Amino acid sequence: MYRTAPLGKRPRWWTELPLIAVVYAVYSAGRLLVRGDVSTAVDHGLSILDLEKRFRINFEHPLNRLFTDHAILGVPADFAYASLHYVLTPAVLIWIFRRRSEHYRKVRTWLMISTLIGLIGFTLLPTCPPRLLHDVYGFTDTMRQYSSYGWWGGDASAPRGLGGLTNQYAAMPSLHVGWALWCGAVLWRYGRSAWTKVAGVAYPLAITLVVMGTANHYFLDAVAGTAVMGVGLLLTKPALRLAGRIRARFARTAEDRAATGRPATDRIPDGAAAGETPGAPANVGGGCETSARTALSRTAASETQPEADARDLFAPENPADIPRQTARGTDGAAAAAR
Repeated sequence: MYRTAPLGKRPRWWTELPLIAVVYAVYSAGRLLVRGDVSTAVDHGLSILDLEKRFRINFEHPLNRLFTDHAILGVPADFAYASLHYVLTPAVLIWIFRRRSEHYRKVRTWLMISTLIGLIGFTLLPTCPPRLLHDVYGFTDTMRQYSSYGWWGGDASAPRGLGGLTNQYAAMPSLHVGWALWCGAVLWRYGRSAWTKVAGVAYPLAITLVVMGTANHYFLDAVAGTAVMGVGLLLTKPALRLAGRIRARFARTAEDRAATGRPATDRIPDGAAAGETPGAPANVGGGCETSARTALSRTAASETQPEADARDLFAPENPADIPRQTARGTDGAAAAAR
C-alpha cells in the first residue's frame, strides 16, 4: 500500500500544474534571453576542453567517436537526448505526486530550485558545446549526422524548423544530467521494487554517456549539473520553511480581515460565554438560580415568616400527637358548679 499525505496537506493538482508551468516558462524564456556572444561562448568551451585535456578527463572525445562510427549506438542516443529529458522527468514527478504525495513538495522544490540555479549558470557562463566547435577539434554532431532517423534537425534537440526556439549555448551546467540525477534519486529513494532502484542508478549514468557521446556536453558540464542538483538539495529545506512562514502569514492576515469585516452584532463580547446574552443573569444550573428577582423573593419570605419556619421546624410529624387544650371558659363554669 502506498502512503498518501493527510488530506489537509495533500498537494492539489490545480495549484501545482500552474506553478510548474510558470517555472518552466521562466526557465525556457531565460534560456532564450541570456544568449551570449558566440565568440565568448566558444572561448568558454575551449577553456573547458583545455582544462579537461590537462587532467585527461576529456571523455567526450572517445565516446563521440564511438557513437559516430556505430549507428546502433548513435541513433538510440540521439532519441534519448531529444526525448527522455522532456518525458521521463514529468513522468517521475506525476508518479511521486500520485504514489508518494507526502514527499511531493520536497522533491518538486528540489527540482525547481536546481533548475533556476542552472539558469543562473547559463547566464553567467554561456558555453559552446563540443558539436559546435570547429572540426579541427575532432567532434561530430551526431544529431545532425542521424537527423534523418528522427524529428530533430541540426539545432540540438529542437524539432526541424524550430531551432530558433532553443539556446544552443546553454551547455554549462548540463541539466540533462541534473534532471536525470533527480529522477534517479527519486526512483531509488521512493521506489519499492528492485527494478525501480536499478533504473534509478542506470538512468543518470546512461544520460551522462549520451550527452558526451552526442557531443552536446563536456564531461565538466555533467559534473556541474551534478553540483547544481547538490546545491538545490541543500536549499530545499530552507525554501520549504520560508514558504511555510509566508503561507502562515497570509493565513493570519486573511483571518484578521475576516474578523474585522464582521458586523458588530455578530461579534461575541470578551468574557461572554457561548449561549449567554450580555446583561442577563447567569444560570448556574442544578436548580440554583442567581436571578436578582429570585434572590429578593427568597429574602422577603425568610424575613416575614420566621415564626412559621420555627414552628414547622419543631412541629411533630403526626398531627394526632398534638395535645388538645380545653376551652378556658368551660373550665371556669365547671369550677363554679362545684
